[in-house]
Amino acid sequence: MTLFEELGISPATLKSLKNMGFEEATPIQAETIPMSLQNKDLIGQAQTGTGKTAAFGVPLIDKIEKERRQIQGIIIAPTRELAVQVSEELYKIGAGKRLGVLAIYGGQDINRQIRALKKGPHIIVGTPGRLLDHINRKTINLENVQTVILDEADEMLNMGFIEDIESILASVPEERQTLLFSATMPGPIRKIAERFMKNPEVIRVKAREMTVPLIEQYYVEVQEKNKFDVLTRLLDIQSPELAIVFGRTKRRVDELAEALNLRGYTAEGIHGDLSQAKRMSVLRKFKEGSIDVLVATDVAARGLDISGVTHVYNFDIPQDPESYVHRIGRTGRAGKQGMALTFVTQREKSYLSVVERTTKKRMERMQAPTLDQALEGQQKAVLDKIVQTIESNNLQFYRQTAEELLREHDATTVVASVLKMLTKEPDTTPVKLTEEKPLPNRGRDKKPQDRRRSSDYNRNKNYKPRTATKRTGGKPTRSSR
Repeated sequence: MTLFEELGISPATLKSLKNMGFEEATPIQAETIPMSLQNKDLIGQAQTGTGKTAAFGVPLIDKIEKERRQIQGIIIAPTRELAVQVSEELYKIGAGKRLGVLAIYGGQDINRQIRALKKGPHIIVGTPGRLLDHINRKTINLENVQTVILDEADEMLNMGFIEDIESILASVPEERQTLLFSATMPGPIRKIAERFMKNPEVIRVKAREMTVPLIEQYYVEVQEKNKFDVLTRLLDIQSPELAIVFGRTKRRVDELAEALNLRGYTAEGIHGDLSQAKRMSVLRKFKEGSIDVLVATDVAARGLDISGVTHVYNFDIPQDPESYVHRIGRTGRAGKQGMALTFVTQREKSYLSVVERTTKKRMERMQAPTLDQALEGQQKAVLDKIVQTIESNNLQFYRQTAEELLREHDATTVVASVLKMLTKEPDTTPVKLTEEKPLPNRGRDKKPQDRRRSSDYNRNKNYKPRTATKRTGGKPTRSSR
């Protein structure tokens, strides 16, 4: 066991880690942090879930000079979700030094990003396409960058970002520290290490086993357009005491919460744009049971202390196993059983096997329920309540009225009427959800450049790539501007 106090970290950063609940370092953190603090180039071969964000984030934060309002470190991440996730964690780690951390990615207003860049953040976390866009527009100044981190390099290779990464690396000072993290080390990633890194130290660690023994896990294969109807039918059939629905984006969370309320459920959403006071208010209502369904993004749900959640619905499948484990870990607590259901489109099925390998547990396939099955589920819930009421044997006040009713109508008709009156029939009120693009295909059947054209949802629509490196005897040089 290695404590963070043993790794040579500054008191301010140690305090932040303690506030985050971190005391013991994971293997990759214990090996990476001391080496990185010595400014060595590093290759970390590590799966998601090993704690690599803190492994590169802690030494990066410690080396930043707060007084210099310049970009001193950049992290390149394959997707906007990971960029946001990493920037959130770095912000928390750097809370003691009050450092500026900015996430930049496609899909966000570029003028807003330009204004934020002018304020002088210390650290940038960005997707390759948008970073290169800013470099080409000359709206980002990387002249003072001392540390470059490539996170999930193999994913960036799969998504066709290698040329972009090379262009970005050629745009930062040669005298810098470079850290590269990748679960696997295919040829193109090794070549990047050879060309852009100086005698890198290699650290290899295995992912900690992430198990979820008390949680029943299912997946439902469903088209994007049918997801919402399937969700409401499952809610009707399963009648969860407390449920969390996870969406991929803030927009998705807002739309889902609104649509659920339209269909007669009590739901509220939480995501990063809500004020702390609003978040606390929503969580309080959820814990008290005045909200049936909480809709959340990954970032908003991190670290939530909620007990009594019986069901977790992954409306959008998460892109990495760690997020999946964090999500479904909201249920199955304190020795109780929980249930997790993941909606998956045909194009996203490859992500299921990645999750299963990490959790060491297969998900069972569940058929999408029909409207009739949803009605049966609601009837069963009402029937259970009636039986509980009968067993409570506290009916004396109601017997006279019941006997009068039975003199005028037969018993079957009376019971059927009560069931109809109490059953919440499935609501088919039309709702409109903005369609989310599926996650990038994990398959290797396309060439990287083809994947970039089809899958790069981080890139600005009007972006035109520019060659930012020249080759001179196999070595990259800075292009003229």
